[in-house]
Amino acid sequence: MATMADFRTSEKSWWCPGCGDFGVLAALQKALVELATEPENVALVAGIGCSGKIGNYINSYNLHVVHGRSLPAAQAVKLANRELTVLAAGGDGDGFAIGMGHYMHALRRNVDITYVVMDNQIYGLTKGQTSPTSDGGFHTKSTPNGNIEKSVNQMQLAIASGCGFVANGLSSNQKQLVQIIKQAIQFPGFALVNTYSPCVTFNKVNTYDFYKSELVNVDEDPTYDRHDKFAAMKMLMEHNELVTGIIYEDPNSTRYEDLVKGFKPEGIVNQKWEVDDETWNKVLAQYK
Repeated sequence: MATMADFRTSEKSWWCPGCGDFGVLAALQKALVELATEPENVALVAGIGCSGKIGNYINSYNLHVVHGRSLPAAQAVKLANRELTVLAAGGDGDGFAIGMGHYMHALRRNVDITYVVMDNQIYGLTKGQTSPTSDGGFHTKSTPNGNIEKSVNQMQLAIASGCGFVANGLSSNQKQLVQIIKQAIQFPGFALVNTYSPCVTFNKVNTYDFYKSELVNVDEDPTYDRHDKFAAMKMLMEHNELVTGIIYEDPNSTRYEDLVKGFKPEGIVNQKWEVDDETWNKVLAQYK
């Protein structure tokens, strides 16, 4: 059985000390261990930005793709080999700016992958510009007079677009985040795990202290029904998406893979591809 050490690599991290991404990395590793998953059965597709380096620090199959393209690549991996636990990872800039088109269609397609977003509400790798999730009035190098654009409400957007599992965590709340990731991986379909992951270097507004004082934990509310889509949207709107826990879970989710006729449950590498001459000749005849 795999341990935390089995999911670590020897590469030294270049994240800033105190970066929230360390917490996301640890939670991912803990969740995979607690699910009794082996490194050779995990594939992680990561995007561009500080968050995109996470694949280098998890011992598994790792695909580092171009900006905003983690979701189509992750879906392709899962469809090629359903036997793998497939994770996509990235930041708010990677996922909700250049990657927004892919995000929308991945939500409605419902391929069985888990998308972990490290949302620090700023562009960290390029040294501190306003991102799609930055609040109005936010002062950065790209908005010195304050951000005049409305921020993306990515969790409301996910629910409205048909995502069957929407959750939000805080990178420093390891106990809750590990449980969220475990349930997301086990969910039959596309699962969004948005995670507030403070950038201690460039974002002095959305800090650990800010989140601890503002976040509402729905997991601690015995009256909250995570299967009620309208209640989930209401909760997110009322609290400006400053909510943690499993916000929405569709009990009737059907995976994309299960709707494709003739789609084999075995990964391509384990499928038998024996074709008799008569069938093969019929296929070739179509291209003459």
